[in-house]
Amino acid sequence: MKKENKQELEDDLRPEYDLKSLLKSGIRGKYAHRFQKGTNIVLLEPDVASVFPNGEAVNEALRLVIQLRKLPKTRQSRTVRA
Repeated sequence: MKKENKQELEDDLRPEYDLKSLLKSGIRGKYAHRFQKGTNIVLLEPDVASVFPNGEAVNEALRLVIQLRKLPKTRQSRTVRA
């Protein structure tokens, strides 16, 4: 079986679809920012993932941690035993 030469291939693209002009006006990364906003994937370690049944449970726990961090810190009195 003979390999086809790239030059021997016939171009089936219509003349009105000029790829050279289409590709020159393209903007690299045009939608990258929008894509990044919608994706924020975090991989959990297996021991942590086994505690949470789904993503919503993880989010709920993290929201609770955020709320706990906002609470004012109180000093606990320590009793010294002699």
